[in-house]
Amino acid sequence: MEQRRFPGNSHWYHETQTSLPAQRSALVPEAADITDRFLLGLTQQAEGELKTIVQRAQPLHLASRDLYQLLFPSQLSTSLTHTLTLYDRISTALTVAQVTGIQRLCNHYAARLNPLPGPDSSRESNRRLTQITEYARQLAGQPTLIDSAALQRLDEVGLTAPDIITFSQIIGFVSYQARVVAGIHALMALPVRWMPGVSVPPDAALLPSGAWQPALTPLEPRYAAADQLEALTFCLPLIKPESFVWLLAQDGDVLNGWGHLLSALEKQHASDDTALAAAVTARINGSSICFAHYPAGELRDALWENVDQALNIAPERQKAIILLAAQLTRVPERFSAAHLQPLREAGLSTAGIFDVILSVAAAAWSNRLMQSLGTVSVENH
Repeated sequence: MEQRRFPGNSHWYHETQTSLPAQRSALVPEAADITDRFLLGLTQQAEGELKTIVQRAQPLHLASRDLYQLLFPSQLSTSLTHTLTLYDRISTALTVAQVTGIQRLCNHYAARLNPLPGPDSSRESNRRLTQITEYARQLAGQPTLIDSAALQRLDEVGLTAPDIITFSQIIGFVSYQARVVAGIHALMALPVRWMPGVSVPPDAALLPSGAWQPALTPLEPRYAAADQLEALTFCLPLIKPESFVWLLAQDGDVLNGWGHLLSALEKQHASDDTALAAAVTARINGSSICFAHYPAGELRDALWENVDQALNIAPERQKAIILLAAQLTRVPERFSAAHLQPLREAGLSTAGIFDVILSVAAAAWSNRLMQSLGTVSVENH
């Protein structure tokens, strides 16, 4: 079994099985060997003020690059409790990249996947890859589609709890990466390329309000290894609820890396503007727990109903932020320099706009973890 690719379109076609006798070349094979595997060469293209702004975000950039290496190493060994192969991981990343429509990401992950040996051609392997691909596509495109039945299907094809945590982190990471890359593309005024005829998923319906409960069994303290304890020590004061952190500790190294990324984001890039952007993303994705971080007030009440209600009452600056966050959340492949102009007119600097972009991207990751790995008990708003 191998991934099917068609010349000139290999980044858009991803099927679970094929009988092609020979391996085809990746569309852009050199994309696999790029040094910066997070921004994928954009730092070298940035100039002037933008280059300075990106350089100031070095702690966030380094944390993101470290996470890439943890999630997509050059070599990987599996075990009874960690069954995701490197093919599974990069195949998932390519699926998410295709959903976001960001060409640069599609080229990179297609090029990395191309030389890897795929799973065997058995019915069980085909079913497993089909379920992995479908789940990744749904969580990347419309997080509200994921429910307990979707998680159960992953269990039925052999994914363990640690597998599902790592798998979810991969989907979240590439969703985040895609929006950072799309944002920098827009700041550089690069042309936008996107597939015509792709429908935009609807925003989530009214958000459920209540306590978050993990859908999988969190790590038990007595079984925590040294790397997991280190991650817990760093992340428990930073991330809530605690049960969420204990669940993510099934992959301690990635939890630790994600915690350092969130810490860098909070220290260098947090503001009222970024909080609003994150709330818009959470509202669209249906993540009530993430939305609850936004301070109470008239704008929050309107946004709770829907994005249009918030736009109707928001002052010009907040309206511009809402529009940018909504566009980047819903259709990152169509995000362009034109979407930045209202923020500039409202008085935001390039650095401020970049912070808003980072906030949307990070929220896209957090929302998907919360949505897929737990449920919210319904209470009255």
